Amino acid sequence: MKIEANRKVNTGTKVNSARRGIGNSLITSAATGLILFIGFIAQLLPAAELKPDHRYLYVAAPGIRNYLEYGGHGLVVFDLDDGHKFVKRIKTSGLDTQGKPLNVKGVCANAETKRIYITTTRTLTCLDLVTERILWEKPYGFGCDRMALSPDGKIMYLPSLEGPVWYVVNALNGDVITKITPNSGAHNTVYGNDGSHVFLAGLRSPFLTVAETTTHTSNSAVGPFSAPIRPFTVNSKQTLCFVCINELLGFEVGDIKSGKKLFRVEVEGFQKGEVKRHGCPSHGIGLTPDEKQVWVCDGHNRRMHVFDVNTMPPKQVASIELRDQPGWITFSIDGRFAYPSTGDVIDVGSRRIITTLKDETGADVQSEKLLEVDFKDGKPLQAGNQFGVGRTSVKGNW
Repeated sequence: MKIEANRKVNTGTKVNSARRGIGNSLITSAATGLILFIGFIAQLLPAAELKPDHRYLYVAAPGIRNYLEYGGHGLVVFDLDDGHKFVKRIKTSGLDTQGKPLNVKGVCANAETKRIYITTTRTLTCLDLVTERILWEKPYGFGCDRMALSPDGKIMYLPSLEGPVWYVVNALNGDVITKITPNSGAHNTVYGNDGSHVFLAGLRSPFLTVAETTTHTSNSAVGPFSAPIRPFTVNSKQTLCFVCINELLGFEVGDIKSGKKLFRVEVEGFQKGEVKRHGCPSHGIGLTPDEKQVWVCDGHNRRMHVFDVNTMPPKQVASIELRDQPGWITFSIDGRFAYPSTGDVIDVGSRRIITTLKDETGADVQSEKLLEVDFKDGKPLQAGNQFGVGRTSVKGNW
């Protein structure tokens, strides 16, 4: 009898243990499910939680050669959400041996590293976006031109001043990692959206050099185009490039994958003529962030010409008169505003000029080197691009 009783007790214990095990499994499964559900919901929230509370336009000056009458010297900051009103001027460097400001050649920024960079004809300056202090300034042997940052903000491709090389630079300390030497007259640089490739345009070459960022080598190119390349832009998938070239009022389109030129697009209804700067009819081109339009500069006629790129070749749909000759174009991160170098602020939807940039003295501000930086709780949240590049699949802070 005792043996039977023990058997009953042991059997009951096993049943209870099994029941507890099933209960614990159910609790664990429910908890896991709850965690997964919370994680899923959390993925839906960041867009609202990370909405910037301040959006600013950073304008590097002197951004029209070294002409101080177009905004003086420094980073001139404007409030996107308050009619692009002047906010402040941040002191920068980039001076010659007599203490006079040098031409600003480019500007770029990264929210993750909290840094903004300015090139002049001789030096690269790095500033902290939060403290607004200069962290370092370095000269480079062949000078500096319009650079580009990797999406994570750690690597910079820095062109020499119309020289033979692009410096590959550690963006955190300015040290040179290596060099790429296309011998094209280094000038303009665009980093691809996914960080895998960089596009290098020289003043003396009809080819757009394509560099791989894993090896920092260039083994392919797009072209030849009809003349040496001036400003250009690239879509976010890195399949198409839109390039300004010498002697053309308009632009040409290239297929990055095949390396071939696809189309030549000429502005209709306007004639080429003399320009104040750059020596080419169209110096400045940009894609709207949604990649539905390409805007191209027309210096002689003081116009921005708008093309629909939903069809190929792109179709001209509008022309906007500006207060001066444009030499550059970029856009706000959300694509609402267009910023030609003339200091006109254009509403992209209506294609109307809604205001003009003026500094603390009321003087007109013009610059070919400008971009948006957004903040939340006093910290950089995202940064735009000095180039009007496609942003339909942007994942970085650039």
